[in-house]
Amino acid sequence: MAGNTGGAGGAEDAAADKGAAGGTGGAESAAGAAGIAGAAGAAEAPGSAGSAVPPAAVPAVPPAADVPAVPPVAGAAVVAAPAAVSPAGASSPGPMPTHLGVWQARQERERAAARARAAAPPAWTVRVRSAEAAPVGTATLAAVLASGLACALLLGDGMGPGLLLSVVPAVVAAYAAARVAGRTARPWTVAWAIGCLALLAVPALRDSAWPSVLAILAAVLLGALALHGSRTWPGVLLSPLGFLGAAKSGTAWAWAGVRSRGGSNKDRWLPVAKATGVAVILLLLFGTLFASADAAFADLLGGLTPDISVADGPARTALFVLGAVLALAAARAAAAPLRWDRIVVAPGKPRSRLEWALPLVVLNLLFAGFNAVQLAVLFGGYEKVLDSTGLTYAAYARQGFWQLLWATLLTLGVIALALRWAPRERAGDRRFVRVVLGTLCALTLVVVASALRRMDLYVDAYGLTRLRVSVAAMELWLGLVIVLIMAAGVFGARWLPRAFAGSAAAAALVFGLLSPDGMVAERNVARFEKTGKIDLAYFQSLSADAVPALDALPEPRRSCALRGINNDLSAAGDVPWYAVSLGEYRARQILRERPVTVAYEVCARLGTFGSRTAGY
Repeated sequence: MAGNTGGAGGAEDAAADKGAAGGTGGAESAAGAAGIAGAAGAAEAPGSAGSAVPPAAVPAVPPAADVPAVPPVAGAAVVAAPAAVSPAGASSPGPMPTHLGVWQARQERERAAARARAAAPPAWTVRVRSAEAAPVGTATLAAVLASGLACALLLGDGMGPGLLLSVVPAVVAAYAAARVAGRTARPWTVAWAIGCLALLAVPALRDSAWPSVLAILAAVLLGALALHGSRTWPGVLLSPLGFLGAAKSGTAWAWAGVRSRGGSNKDRWLPVAKATGVAVILLLLFGTLFASADAAFADLLGGLTPDISVADGPARTALFVLGAVLALAAARAAAAPLRWDRIVVAPGKPRSRLEWALPLVVLNLLFAGFNAVQLAVLFGGYEKVLDSTGLTYAAYARQGFWQLLWATLLTLGVIALALRWAPRERAGDRRFVRVVLGTLCALTLVVVASALRRMDLYVDAYGLTRLRVSVAAMELWLGLVIVLIMAAGVFGARWLPRAFAGSAAAAALVFGLLSPDGMVAERNVARFEKTGKIDLAYFQSLSADAVPALDALPEPRRSCALRGINNDLSAAGDVPWYAVSLGEYRARQILRERPVTVAYEVCARLGTFGSRTAGY
């Protein structure tokens, strides 16, 4: 009977432990149960080898309800209820406190929520995610293939017109993909696309690499704006990053289109592929025969077709892959662009008029004082300033240009932060903001004019260089940006992000079309005619764009100035038409008609190969 009672008590304890503890706190329950089970097992095993008590002396185990409570012992684990002994001699763990199970369950839920938050993508990436792209069309795939072939054939020897010719099929691919997706071209889209192609014409016109690289970067920006249609600040600044994601998704998109055409559409594309292959074979066969039959035709054909060798295979293959992937990225972005305009930048907390205006008013007063000094110096005070400072004419001009350039850049940052925290609750607050920031912009324009005047003085003293013309062009563009900000304060700022991007692209286009190397050469030749001073060593690093201006120098300085450019063109050898810019073509013509004739020793005496020490 005692055994039956113990079995019932064990079942009740096990049920209570499962419900109250919820499977938690098992370590303490197991420890308590193990101790009781050991004693109970010894009591229920009469006659066993390990029993020290004879069977007759084993007392009956009372029911669980009759077991007296054992007071807790210091330093020992507290057992909620004694474990009852089952008929088999095993014990069940006692129940655990309910609050411990609840706490552990809450901790587990919090950990699961943290893991879910870490695995989830950022919210802004979900907002800008593009829609499902329409299936890729046959015209798009053909244009992508043409773009890859054009890159492999035309870009292996340089850029020149080949870059523009390689991008045209990619533009066709993007247009075809947009038509299939049902997207229509808007006026801004057309403007961006035309600007992109115009910028890519700069490498075809100019031999100098640095304005060409600047034009290519600006073309990427305009191409991204044309494909994504962005009009906000986040959209304008982040649109070029869309090419990275579109390149990855575009590859899978094109592969799915190719696979879909492998079965049901086989009767449509297979005849076209066969006809294309036969046409290529016929062109190669008869072109080779005609070229071997007539030397004039062979010369014409050799000038028009790329010269490809086995050694160029890896490079040409890489160019093909690059061109195809970029064309796919453009087509995929045209079919389903990322929605960068959905990124919302929350405005800052508006400040009070006093808190917001006091720093800006003090800054305006500082600008006004500086500009007053500049105007006084501009109207005849140079001698007094030079006497009081001990600086030379050119040193004074050079000393302040970089500081004024940084002042202009920092002013744009101050304006951006001021607009973020400007008071805007009432119409009077908005008018007050326009007045304060408009005054700051007007005073900054005077700083821009002062910086440009200092650069002009320095160029008169030391001549024009690439760096000087670049920073002067940047200062002019910053002045244009300030004018756009002032116009936005009057007419509204909704159009300002796109105007900012358009002004940057226009500045890059004008900079490339004006031929910076040609400007440097012309300005220094004019300075030589006036002062008799010229830095022949600097001309050795200029591009072929400077040849027409340097050709006007008298001998022997003409030949010495053109020596470095002539050596570079001679080392390059014959370059195919698609890799020759207009500037290089004109330079080769001039040097062919009037070659460099002065000996090395004469140029060395004139300082042609010396190091420059005139600063920046």
